Amino acid sequence: MENYNEYQSMKSYLVIGVFITLMAFDALAVGRALRTAATGLKAQQANIDRLANDMANVNTDGYKRHRVEFSDLYYETVQEAGAQIGATTQTPVGIQYGMGVKIHGNHKIFEQGPSRMTYRPYDLMIEGSGFFPIQLQTGEVAYTRNGSFRLSAEGVLVTVAGHQLLPQVTVPSNAVNFKVTPSGEIIVDLPGGEEATLGNITLIKFINREGLTAAGTNVYFPSAASGQAVQGVPGENGYGLIQQGALEGSNVNVANSMVEMITTQRAYELNTKMMMAADKMLDATVNIR
Repeated sequence: MENYNEYQSMKSYLVIGVFITLMAFDALAVGRALRTAATGLKAQQANIDRLANDMANVNTDGYKRHRVEFSDLYYETVQEAGAQIGATTQTPVGIQYGMGVKIHGNHKIFEQGPSRMTYRPYDLMIEGSGFFPIQLQTGEVAYTRNGSFRLSAEGVLVTVAGHQLLPQVTVPSNAVNFKVTPSGEIIVDLPGGEEATLGNITLIKFINREGLTAAGTNVYFPSAASGQAVQGVPGENGYGLIQQGALEGSNVNVANSMVEMITTQRAYELNTKMMMAADKMLDATVNIR
């Protein structure tokens, strides 16, 4: 009788142990679902942040919209494809569990923005590829697509932020007309009907312009990924032309951004619902009586 009771007691402990083990495995699986859904929330939040910045700059001259790229995280492999499952049998597929998503990149899309006519003689737009080289107050050389220039107190052509166009262009105080040809030649009319050529605008290109680092105020700096600056003449060898009296508007498409915003919001909601479902499953598992 005592041996029978010991047997029943050991059997009960064994059943409880197996049950606890199964519960632990279930809890681990649900925990994985929670972590995976959390990575989805983080990814969609990054997408919303990108859209918010784009929409905030819809009227910023020379602004280029962003693109966020995603990739899946590593996988937990439970069983390799082709694993031996019998003396002469192999499994045709494996068993893998994905761990979610991560932000793979966030870069500018340098497609041409719409032309906005201003008729100001110092407003210049690049029709095509290229950047205006400018010198910052710190002495650093940077690059911009925003061609909203004006004259400093010394007659030097500068940006709205006071950055000097390179090479330096100084307009005489007695100039009565300021003209820029599509090829970048700068000509002014002087009293007496004379013309004077002040120089030529040069444009800069990069092998990988998506690799440029945005620094605010429509300014970009080169990076190891962008490659070196390559100087060229407007209208030659793939460089854009110069249009005087116009500015390049933001290339943000409001309608497309609104659609993306709705899609991103729904994706965010789906990930929150997934977390709620996983939480309920975990609660049901740990509260089994």
